[in-house]
Amino acid sequence: MTWHILLQQVRDLGRYHTNQEAERVVHAVLATLGGQLIGEERCDLAAALPEPARTTFASQIPLTQPLDPHAFVDTVASTLDATTDAARWHTGAVLAALTNLADEPLTGRVLTQLPHGYALLYGRADLTAAA
Repeated sequence: MTWHILLQQVRDLGRYHTNQEAERVVHAVLATLGGQLIGEERCDLAAALPEPARTTFASQIPLTQPLDPHAFVDTVASTLDATTDAARWHTGAVLAALTNLADEPLTGRVLTQLPHGYALLYGRADLTAAA
């Protein structure tokens, strides 16, 4: 997938009026996601991303402990100077586009590395049992 196709998907999914708005959202969400993943999943997702999305994602230093989904959305909200509801919308648009970009096994592996609740941000049912 090319950068322009990724932007168009995010623009369509998020119902953004301009490519610039979609691009701003993509960079904010990918920068936050880049701090969440480590190991093989991080490398495989980076390899699947087109430039400049790859650079935004891969340039982030992974956190020692991934953010829970609420903190993830709050970080995106802070980055974009948006409300929590708007940030949830932005996050969902980008992560849904990433599921179209990455194959199903990779998306599943990414979700298993993230804390409980991220599946909902990806637009999926979270079917894992609560502890």
